Amino acid sequence: MSFFEELKRRNVIRVGIAYGVAAWFILQLSDVVLENISAPDWVMQTIMLVLVIGLPVVILFAWAFEMTPEGIKKEKDVDRSQSITSVTGRKLDRMIIGILTVTVAYLLIDKLVLQDSPPAPTETVQSAPVETEAPVDTGPSVAVLPFINMSGDKDNEYFSDGLTETLLHMLAQLPELRVAARTSSFAFKGKDAGISEISETLGVAHVLEGSVQKSGNRVHITAQLIRANDGFHVWSQNYDRNLDDIFAIQDEIAKDVAGALDTSLLGSSDKAMHAVNTSNLTAYESYLRGLEQQAIFSYSSLEVAENHFKQALAQDPAFIDARLALVRNYL
Repeated sequence: MSFFEELKRRNVIRVGIAYGVAAWFILQLSDVVLENISAPDWVMQTIMLVLVIGLPVVILFAWAFEMTPEGIKKEKDVDRSQSITSVTGRKLDRMIIGILTVTVAYLLIDKLVLQDSPPAPTETVQSAPVETEAPVDTGPSVAVLPFINMSGDKDNEYFSDGLTETLLHMLAQLPELRVAARTSSFAFKGKDAGISEISETLGVAHVLEGSVQKSGNRVHITAQLIRANDGFHVWSQNYDRNLDDIFAIQDEIAKDVAGALDTSLLGSSDKAMHAVNTSNLTAYESYLRGLEQQAIFSYSSLEVAENHFKQALAQDPAFIDARLALVRNYL
């Protein structure tokens, strides 16, 4: 006797079909019930998992055991001449037909009756137009978009991104200024999105954007603050300095932006805002290169980031930001 014939004789195929149909019906019924009682998602997921795990268990049970007039026995202990697998098979056939009948009836009622029944007519009530509430002014807010690298060298991308992160970090230190998170702002990097779309997505009233051109020991930075509701410039400034002045430029841009948003924010800006705590340009550049690789967040890039952070600490052992970034690299 072939293996397939043996599966049929032991009713394994019938049991599998019956289990599949019953499981599908249980899932449909559970979906309706759980939705109406607002059960958490994990309940439905648990039911599905139990039913999936139960299938091979039932199949193995049907193969190894047989129903007899005396009860369930191991198949090898049953005399073939006294086997009632054919009777059990007919019972399984009737059970499958019964479950399928109930299932088809359920589907027909759901599709033809429940979904197609016309909604009860409702009277049209004329009501005064509802005025939408004006947005609540929650104070000044800004998103710092990634500054565009205009250096013509892709390798300088780390510098423009690093400058953006530093400015974002500095502005976020002002308690009354809401600053969009770095992940949210950098999501628009390289995308052709309008100011209104960006401000609506990030929930800010202003957008700070700019460009960086680094050539040798010179750096040219353009920064502009744009009001989202009308697209007009609130403030714009060019900075053309030696690269050694990058820390002073960051301070200037942050203070100018805060002042353009609200002069009251600058009350104690000299104490409230600080950039990275290093004056070593080589350490700072290694730190920025590390941040660029860390943002990629792959196995190889994290290893490269670790080396950059360690180089920054070798140049300036007191560089706390580099040390913290190195710690994050291990998390």
